[in-house]
Amino acid sequence: MQINIINKSNHDLPSYETLASAGMDLRANISESITLKPLARTIVKTGLYIELPVGIEAQVRPRSGLAAKKGVTVLNAPGTIDADYRGEIGVILVNLSNEDFIIENGERIAQLVIAKHERADWNKVEVLSQTARGEGGFGSTGVK
Repeated sequence: MQINIINKSNHDLPSYETLASAGMDLRANISESITLKPLARTIVKTGLYIELPVGIEAQVRPRSGLAAKKGVTVLNAPGTIDADYRGEIGVILVNLSNEDFIIENGERIAQLVIAKHERADWNKVEVLSQTARGEGGFGSTGVK
C-alpha cells in the first residue's frame, strides 16, 4: 500500500526495521531539546504529514524500550490518525519515571502502525445473545 507523505524534518522517512515489523519508528523533529519532568507530558512534533486512504488509520504507539528503560510512553496509546487528518503528526509523551527525561532532535519517540479498520452500523435491539462469559468484565476471563 502506498501512502502519500510530506517530510519537513531532517530525518529519513519512517521505515520497517525487519521484514516482520508491524511498526515504524517516529523521530522527534525539534529545534532544541525538551526536558520532560517526572509526570509531565508534552506533544513532540515529527515533521511528518500523511494522507491515508479511507478505511486505513495510523496508530501512534509507545516504543517498548523507551517505556521499559526510561518510563516514557505515549499518553493516549494508541493515538489514532484518521484518514481525513492532514496536520503534522505529533506524539503525546508522558514521563512516568522519577527522573527528568531529555528528548533530543532525531530521537526515536514512538512507533507508527498502519492498519485497516471497519465502520460499524448500529442495529438497535432489546436483547443480546447469551455467552458463557455473560456480563463478566475486567479480569473475569482469567483462571479461577
